[in-house]
Amino acid sequence: MSQYWSRLVHSLTPYVPGEQPKLQNLVKLNTNENPYGPSPKVIAALQAEAADSLRLYPDPDSSRLKAAIADYHGLQANQVFVGNGSDEVLAHVFQALLKHDQPLLFPDITYSFYPVYCGLYGIDFETVPLSAQFEITVDDYLRPNGGIIFPNPNAPTGIPVALSEIERLLQANAKSVVVIDEAYVDFGTESAVALVNQYPNLLVTHTYSKSRSLAGLRVGYAVGNASLIEALIRVKDSFNSYPIDRFAEAGAIAALQDEVYFQQTRQQVIAARDQLVLDLQALGFEVLPSGANFIFTRHPKYAGDQLAAALREQAVIVRHFKKPARIADFLRITIGNVSQNQALMQALRTLLLA
Repeated sequence: MSQYWSRLVHSLTPYVPGEQPKLQNLVKLNTNENPYGPSPKVIAALQAEAADSLRLYPDPDSSRLKAAIADYHGLQANQVFVGNGSDEVLAHVFQALLKHDQPLLFPDITYSFYPVYCGLYGIDFETVPLSAQFEITVDDYLRPNGGIIFPNPNAPTGIPVALSEIERLLQANAKSVVVIDEAYVDFGTESAVALVNQYPNLLVTHTYSKSRSLAGLRVGYAVGNASLIEALIRVKDSFNSYPIDRFAEAGAIAALQDEVYFQQTRQQVIAARDQLVLDLQALGFEVLPSGANFIFTRHPKYAGDQLAAALREQAVIVRHFKKPARIADFLRITIGNVSQNQALMQALRTLLLA
């Protein structure tokens, strides 16, 4: 029935998210979800929101949430944009800020949604190769462009870019918007939010899905100069005036209000990551340096797809990327809790030391 499709649909190659398996008793380490549940304050806020007020539309401006985010980062509310997960925020960013005559620049190995957005919105882009060590090299972006975007730390490699390098990039690209996608920043990378008031061309995106343990609630946001935020609001209000529902706003505000829980759980993830790196290296794995809640690793004796399939047979699911060829032997492994990481290591020892 594809004859009924719009012409654009035929040319799209959609983003493929990580598998959400229906099987029971799996050790699920493939989608970078937080192994620890949300703050108890979030659960209480959601329960309180289950009331008669659900018959009413939510605040289209999400004013309370914007104010809470602004206060948390020391910004003004008009410097904050919120959306239904950071993927929706990024979709609006691509349409509102990154479609220009010059090509958009982003790494050749990075979040695979970026080229999907470009295809959807007809944005010309060029990919910039990572270094031989899989690092983003700022000097490679010091050329004419219609905008720059990359995650920090990068995904799926997990390698961060120093804040001083991001500032150098901003200074050299004053006429372009630079978007720093900080989905994983809370696990050991310095945030560029500190530079927002100095550089009007900087936009920083965040998500509640990772460090705040709210992947199921779908809340993301961007912070930047008020003029950048206005462009995002114009696109949002031309698409969906109510992206944040009452539950999402209540839960997101409550998550920000429990800093003790946030710091405790993120430190647990960081400690578990550091231990997992040591355990994998002891088995002969090469592990790229990570500032995220995942690691990118390969074993010199095993193909990545074969190792991922063998782990699945042991009821452990990790993420494998077939393309590009440079990373075909790598696995991206989400940091789990202690028991999940132990199950992973036991499965690997069974496979590698048998």
